[in-house]
Amino acid sequence: MLPLKDDNPTYIKPMVTWALMAASVVVFAWQVSLPQDEARRAIAALGAIPAVFFQRVALPDHIAMLPPALELLTLVTSMFLHGGWGHLLGNMLYLWIFGDNVEDAMGHGRFVVFYLICGVVAVLVNAVPDPSSTIPTVGASGAISGVLGAYVLLYPRARILVWPGILWFTFRLPAWLVLGFWFALQVLNLTGGGASNVAWWAHIGGMLCAAALIPFFKSRHVGLFGAGHLSQTAPVRRGPWG
Repeated sequence: MLPLKDDNPTYIKPMVTWALMAASVVVFAWQVSLPQDEARRAIAALGAIPAVFFQRVALPDHIAMLPPALELLTLVTSMFLHGGWGHLLGNMLYLWIFGDNVEDAMGHGRFVVFYLICGVVAVLVNAVPDPSSTIPTVGASGAISGVLGAYVLLYPRARILVWPGILWFTFRLPAWLVLGFWFALQVLNLTGGGASNVAWWAHIGGMLCAAALIPFFKSRHVGLFGAGHLSQTAPVRRGPWG
């Protein structure tokens, strides 16, 4: 089920959500502008490699783009790299739909900190099963999984317009069902065995991180599970896609 938009109003301009999307698009445009060898080098140098930050394995000089003292920054830089157009567009779609309401519930400053923490935790969780791995992890999926986790805890009954993928019609479902189904797919794919280049652990780790953080990051006047909201007298701006 592919989400297309939500019917959840917002009360502030989601400047951080827009900025995160813009940064991801700009970085990807830089990636695709590089020659193939240099693009691979960028992934290796700025992606999150478990062996680098767990076992302090240094990248060869001809690959490294950051000094050794700053290699931990790859936990953040990796969030803005993507493995292809589909990877980028899928992540941006989810951030576009769900990010504005979570930013609305937290405020700009808390939201950007929340996003980065979820992304870093997701990368670390994904690396724990194989800390000696030299395969770089890239993408905003872990951080966006945190956004999804926050959304479903804040607005479980919000209506999401979804496309089932095989039929030419759309319908609306509650957020708890759409995002609960998404989380179940991550777990099933993780436990299903077989080789995959998708960081399923990062998705799960980001969502669980959000569950732990959301009570501390949401504004006090925003309740969990749809209980309470910003003042209904505030100017209303609809969520993304109208």
